Amino acid sequence: MKIQQLLQQARSDLDVRGLPTPGLDAELLLAFSIDRERHFLYAHPAKELSSMELKQFRSLIARRIKKEPVAYITGRKDFWSLGIEVTPDVLIPRPDTEILIEEVLKLSLREAEKGLRILEIGTGSGAISIALASELEDAAITATDLSTKALAVAARNTVNNNVKGKISFLRGDMFEPVDEKFDIIVSNPPYISEGEFELLTAEVREYEPRRALVAGPEGTEFHRKLARDGKRFLERNGWLVMEMGADQRFALEKMLKDRDYCDITFRSDYAGIERVAMAKKRG
Repeated sequence: MKIQQLLQQARSDLDVRGLPTPGLDAELLLAFSIDRERHFLYAHPAKELSSMELKQFRSLIARRIKKEPVAYITGRKDFWSLGIEVTPDVLIPRPDTEILIEEVLKLSLREAEKGLRILEIGTGSGAISIALASELEDAAITATDLSTKALAVAARNTVNNNVKGKISFLRGDMFEPVDEKFDIIVSNPPYISEGEFELLTAEVREYEPRRALVAGPEGTEFHRKLARDGKRFLERNGWLVMEMGADQRFALEKMLKDRDYCDITFRSDYAGIERVAMAKKRG
């Protein structure tokens, strides 16, 4: 079958099963099957696939029909113009998290010209630290995670994105393996409540690691630990930068004020949802 016919058929198969982006999914999976970029599909609509390519493509579409995320099927997700390897051991990086990167970069310009020390808590695939390392040549970045498998993915991503040696990975629960102070602590912690988790789409609920999504009954349990313990690992006037969920501003603002942080601010994503909380440790 020709590329154009395959795309039409796959798009229809995915659409009828309620997948939200059937056309894009079909293109990404077909391009992956033939090891080409997406634009190749439209430049060569009459090209026929080999029997092996066709078999692989149909196998991938079958997996997508079962709601498996495209990123896990292809093993890759674009983030901050980088190619990030993902496996079921790590959360798939979201475009919303790029807001976190933007805010840390702004702080880096304000706080230091060079020698900035940054700590990421719960690095997962390493996407955040790798994006920062690609932008901040002189920064010393440390990243922690409890999962050995996640750290292995993150290490491979440093190689694939040409930042090997620029990030120190430490295994442990949150601040457990850390013994120094930093200018900025950044984290995309779990911030889904247990009740909200049951309302997530099947492709998130059934495939992505629950521990990277669910914080507890309230959804702000990890933020509380970050705010409480982060002060011990921040330099004077150091910044805590955390991703957050919708409708968590009131709880986080109170939490940060109660722990004597100052200059508390929030940043919305491009959909208008408050996505990042920032606060400074008093000097």
